[in-house]
Amino acid sequence: MNIIITGASKGIGKAIAEIFAANGHHLFLTSRGEVQLYKTMEELQTKYPAISVKAKPYDLSKKEQAKDFGAWAIEHAIPDIIINNAGAFEPGSIYNEREGLLEEQLAINLFSAYHFTRTVLPVMMEHKAGHIFNICSIAALKAYANGGAYSISKYALHGFSKNLREELKPFNIKVTSVFPGAVFTDSWGNFDNTAHRIMEATDIAKLVYAASQLSPGACVEDIVVRPQLGDL
Repeated sequence: MNIIITGASKGIGKAIAEIFAANGHHLFLTSRGEVQLYKTMEELQTKYPAISVKAKPYDLSKKEQAKDFGAWAIEHAIPDIIINNAGAFEPGSIYNEREGLLEEQLAINLFSAYHFTRTVLPVMMEHKAGHIFNICSIAALKAYANGGAYSISKYALHGFSKNLREELKPFNIKVTSVFPGAVFTDSWGNFDNTAHRIMEATDIAKLVYAASQLSPGACVEDIVVRPQLGDL
C-alpha cells in the first residue's frame, strides 16, 4: 500500500513511517526541514530496500505548498493511507500569547491537513478506498492552562476529522482521530524519560498501524492514549 505521512522527518511521523516500512508499505513523506527529511528517507530506504521511499520538503502551513504536496503525491500513486501529522506547539494563554500565534497555529495544525486532504480526496473517492488518520492531541479533548492557541487549533482539527468521517462513509474511506497525551519527542528537549513518565513515539505508531489493519467493515474512530500516570 501507499502511505503518505506529513511531518515525517522525526518524532511521531518518523515512528509511523518506520512501522509501515517494516511491514512492506511504500512511503511518501514530507516535512519542512529538508535536511532531516532526506536523512530519514535515506535511513528507511537503506533499512528496508524492498520498499519505495519518496520524500519532498514542503511547508504545509502555506496553502499553496499543502496543495502542491498533494498534487506531487497523487502524481506518484493512489493514496491508501494518509497520516496528517504535521503540526507545531507553542505554549501561551489566550490573554497573553503573542499577536498572530492563533493564525500560525491554525495554519500548521489545521489548514495544512485541510488543504492537503482536499487535494488528494478526489482520487481516493474515485478509488472508493482509503484511510485517513488525523493526529490531533489530548488538547483537542480537554483544555488546559497555557494551551491557548494550540488547544484551539487541535479542537478545530478534531472537528475537521469528525466531519470527514461522516462525509466519507459512502466512499468507503475510513477516518480516525488520534489523541495522544505527552509523547517523548524532540519538543521535550532533555527531558529524562528513564522512568517512562511519558509515552514513546513508537506507542502511537503501533496504535495507528493496528487501526489500519482491520477488516473493511471496521473503523476505529478515536484513539485516545495517555501516559500511564496521567497527563503532565
